[in-house]
Formats: sequence, structure tokens, C-alpha cells
Amino acid sequence: MLLIHCPYCEDDRPELEFRHAGEAHVSRPSQTVEPGRAVAEALYLRTNTRGVVFERWRHVHGCGRFFNAARHSVSDAFLAFYKAGEKRPDIAPDETGPVAGPSNPEPRP
Repeated sequence: MLLIHCPYCEDDRPELEFRHAGEAHVSRPSQTVEPGRAVAEALYLRTNTRGVVFERWRHVHGCGRFFNAARHSVSDAFLAFYKAGEKRPDIAPDETGPVAGPSNPEPRP
């Protein structure tokens, strides 16, 4: 089981308390754009990157707040947790090591 750190509660909790809420830092088309391909792409198409991904999470069975996390999609190791609205951390695309601390077990081979 993964332990996820909530930046609002400032605690590591089991993954069962959280819900994945999609890709983070998604740019939405402006209101002036006519509905069509651009809107459909913004709503439904997401990247499926091998490596570091930035995701939104919600602490459903805790504070109920949304936050962002950087996670390596191959090893499932979390690299950073930060509050919604904060700037995305600078993480190299090939960085695979987990955040230091008890919130992440050793990465899987």
C-alpha cells in the first residue's frame, strides 16, 4: 500500500484515504473558443507519459482538499507533494527517486 503525504494535514496517510483527480496543470481553452476539437481535447485527452507525471489528488477521507503530486509513472514513487495553486516543482523528467521519508517504500524494480 502506498502512503501519500497530504500537504494540508502535514501527515502521511494510506492511499485508501485519497482519490486521484486527473492530470495537474492542464491549460483550458479560453471562453472565446468555439466548442469543438479544442474543447474536446482539453476535456478528454491526457498525456500518458512514461516518467514523471504531475497529478491532482483529493484527501477524501481527511481534510477533503485538493493538492498536487509529482509521481514517477513506472515506479509509482512520489517525488513531491504541494498545495493546489503552488508552482510546479522543478523535477527532471528522468528523475526516479522517491521523496526522502516514510511516505514512500523503496521503488519497485
